[in-house]
Amino acid sequence: MHAKATPKQPLLRSPHVWAFTTYFAEGFPYTIIRMISPVFFRDRSVSLEAIGLTSLFGIPWVIKFLWGPLVDEYSTKRNWMLSTQFFLLVMAMAAAFLSWGSEGVRIVAALFFVGSFIAATHDMAIDGYYMEALDEEGQARFVGYRVMAYRIAMMTGTGVIVTIGAIAGWPVGFFSAGAILALLFTYHALFLPRVERQKKPFFHFLRSLLSLKILAPIFCLLPAVFLLRAFEPDFLGQVTPAGVGLSLLVALVLLALLKDRIKATFLKKKDSFYAKAFLTYMDRKKIGITLAFIIFMRTGESMLTSMVSPFMVDLGIKAHYGWISGGVGLPFSIFGAVVGGWMISRYTLRKTIWPFLLAQNSTNLLYMALAFFLSPYVTLNTGAETVTAVGSVNLLIVASVHGFDQFAGGLGTAVLVTFLMRTCLSEYKAAHFAIGTGLMNLSGVFSGILGGFLAGWLGYGVFFGLSFLASLPGMALVFFIPSALTAKKDQGLTS
Repeated sequence: MHAKATPKQPLLRSPHVWAFTTYFAEGFPYTIIRMISPVFFRDRSVSLEAIGLTSLFGIPWVIKFLWGPLVDEYSTKRNWMLSTQFFLLVMAMAAAFLSWGSEGVRIVAALFFVGSFIAATHDMAIDGYYMEALDEEGQARFVGYRVMAYRIAMMTGTGVIVTIGAIAGWPVGFFSAGAILALLFTYHALFLPRVERQKKPFFHFLRSLLSLKILAPIFCLLPAVFLLRAFEPDFLGQVTPAGVGLSLLVALVLLALLKDRIKATFLKKKDSFYAKAFLTYMDRKKIGITLAFIIFMRTGESMLTSMVSPFMVDLGIKAHYGWISGGVGLPFSIFGAVVGGWMISRYTLRKTIWPFLLAQNSTNLLYMALAFFLSPYVTLNTGAETVTAVGSVNLLIVASVHGFDQFAGGLGTAVLVTFLMRTCLSEYKAAHFAIGTGLMNLSGVFSGILGGFLAGWLGYGVFFGLSFLASLPGMALVFFIPSALTAKKDQGLTS
């Protein structure tokens, strides 16, 4: 029986608390790996090209559907959550010790890449637990909590942790991040309700790893080695944007050529839980349009995000980035998430999805104007030991743009979470949500990899303008997705 929030429940075991803490715990490692790391690397004078290549950290969020069904099939999602959470706090503590010296930068990059696989699994466990512990009414009621908690985690990372790292040093910053994860792990281990029955013992999971023996070296070892080499200046000096684009195109062609073999692997045992999870997700009306929309709906935002942190560092406001993110971005992001959730429930997703995505992507144009306007400061402060102050008026403009960006991001996140949840069938909640979020991150990885080269080649202003153009296909596809996915109630998803 699904857990519901009632007055009789102890406060520490109430969904009002754990819905917040679990999604804070989901957003915080993602923020460390995907958002704090570019600030850390740029502060350590890592090139824009190498920072763009840290988008490879997003690979696990793209391919996590490969092991997503395992989270549904083995042990419980609570156990998966706790075990991965423990390893994530170990990762943060290790980064604190490794970030002392210059040589540690390369090791931290590899550590974060490995940690991204753990974090992606952690995300699937939390998403699955949420949908398992609450019925449909409860899921709708607490969607605001999860979105708000995720945004607060992002602001805590980019605000508090980055400020600590900039002022007290990155070892102290990463240690503080590890301490926060330790507190979350302790609370969840002691008070997180047990709402599931174990389907298969966890030790049976070890056998299933054999099915990934070919995929693991391809997706883990090669990108990790490439990342280590990417932090060598001589290596990146031989790489061009055209070469990166050609490499990505070749990768896509190879995936297309291997699609039949991949499909045969999934269909080998049609009655297995693993195969059914994929087949039921793909057996939808207008699935091609739906998949295309999921892939492209965050392309522009991902391109923008990949270079915003380096842009702030090069602008010379690293010391101010914390209060801009925490003091301005946090309240605006919460307000955006609350307004977004309320408007979706009142006016339906169908009526709000396009204007919310337009608001989200219009911030790219604001950043373009900001980059052109403040380009003299970027030229002066990039790599400078003593920065030139941008002035209080310009700092206010930057904070205003960031505030609107976070408000619009809250609107967009509410839309995206709602849409992806409506593509999930009840029997395969974690697996289907993993497939959806994995596809959503696909374009983000590719655009992020190209982002560093394009920003270094064209400059921040032109790059931010291109990122808006990249958002247009996703917004155009809104008008073609199945109406059942944007209706007020989940009906007819498989018809």
